Amino acid sequence: MQEMKQSDKFETVTQKLLDFIAASPSCYHVIHNFSALLSAHGFTRLLEEQPWELRAGGQYFVTRNGSSIIAFRVPSPNFRNYQICASHSDSPTFKIKEKEELPAEQHYVKLNTERYGGMIYAPWFDRPLSIAGRAVVKNEDAFESRLVNIDRDLVMIPNLAFHMNRNVNDGYAYHAQKDLLPLYGDETAIGTFLPLIAENIGVKPEDILGTDLFLYNRMPGTLWGAHREYFSGPRLDDLQCAYASIQGFLSGGNSDSVTVCCVFDNEEVGSRTKQGADSTMLFDTLERINACLGRSPEEYKMSIASSFMLSADNAHAVHPHHPDKADPSNRPYLNHGPVIKYNANQKYTTDAVSGAIFKGICQKAGIPWQTYVNHSDLPGGSTLGNLSNAHVSLNTADIGLAQLAMHSPYETAGTKDTWYMIRAIQEFYNTAIQKTADDAYRISPSH
Repeated sequence: MQEMKQSDKFETVTQKLLDFIAASPSCYHVIHNFSALLSAHGFTRLLEEQPWELRAGGQYFVTRNGSSIIAFRVPSPNFRNYQICASHSDSPTFKIKEKEELPAEQHYVKLNTERYGGMIYAPWFDRPLSIAGRAVVKNEDAFESRLVNIDRDLVMIPNLAFHMNRNVNDGYAYHAQKDLLPLYGDETAIGTFLPLIAENIGVKPEDILGTDLFLYNRMPGTLWGAHREYFSGPRLDDLQCAYASIQGFLSGGNSDSVTVCCVFDNEEVGSRTKQGADSTMLFDTLERINACLGRSPEEYKMSIASSFMLSADNAHAVHPHHPDKADPSNRPYLNHGPVIKYNANQKYTTDAVSGAIFKGICQKAGIPWQTYVNHSDLPGGSTLGNLSNAHVSLNTADIGLAQLAMHSPYETAGTKDTWYMIRAIQEFYNTAIQKTADDAYRISPSH
């Protein structure tokens, strides 16, 4: 009976994650939904272009570009440091280009797209897709962004028949401008795309002066496996960590630290945008918190020096068919807890100190943890931590959850792991992390 209760707990959290992903088909929807969640929990929305009035005990959030968000709690003006968890809102996909319709053969209309981020192409074929994002609407002299979601099966990328490409199973080099364009309709669809978007948001086509629209996979997430131990769905990288971070943030906190939760856009394309982890958004927010609470620039530098960040972005599990692609001794698996990521060339920020602190937090929470290091013959990717550290330099651990088929439009993870990550991040926020020397820290329960 106890095992059944544990299983129900994991499955309930996983289903809530899948429901959130289904309601968040673009990065703009992710941040819209997180904003609504924070507002429902009593957080006050701040605007970067207006003055901030912060008070002890207050909880706030600010967005940038409608695709990044930073939420924080202020315990008192005498706080010791900032404790931060960062993840990202975007996933690899296809972006709709300007002048999107491409008539073909007098009988088809395709949509002109370009790749966003690094992706596995093959799974995008022959499955129902649709379009979501934002449109910019002109109303007299005002320009307003509206969320767009064509919530029905709308387009598909059809494969070429085996008979016309008999070598397809031997490996095929896809041409982005030729093979990867979605089919939108027959010849009667010419001139209907912009009116479709306008109808979705309740405006006239001529009122739309700009769009940021993306394809998304329509297949719903599902739990599966002999004991429903796995689940699959779109955009697990990185909405699994982003969702877990927000949930852990909402349920955690300590009286010594300004607790901060960040979800940045554009990680999949390098983060070098005004709303990415490599922007000034985190620096601007932390410095502004310091100033609005009447603290000096030196106090800001002192608090940053004692601060700590978790960079939460999913990790590669050992693949059942390709175990040779994993490191010989650091081998993460699904359902075995958060993964701590290391890299000698500093593509991940974890070092001995930050890794030890996160392990100690996992031990306090009573959850398992794993380690990931790239196979030495394979180059690895980077993530949020070191890019953010270029602007706000603080001790950071790169963590994630083990998954299979990263950057596929339908990824796979472990049913237990979202719950494990929520508990780890909750414990992180509940724990007062105190710097006692240049490379020494003490962790203790919140006061």
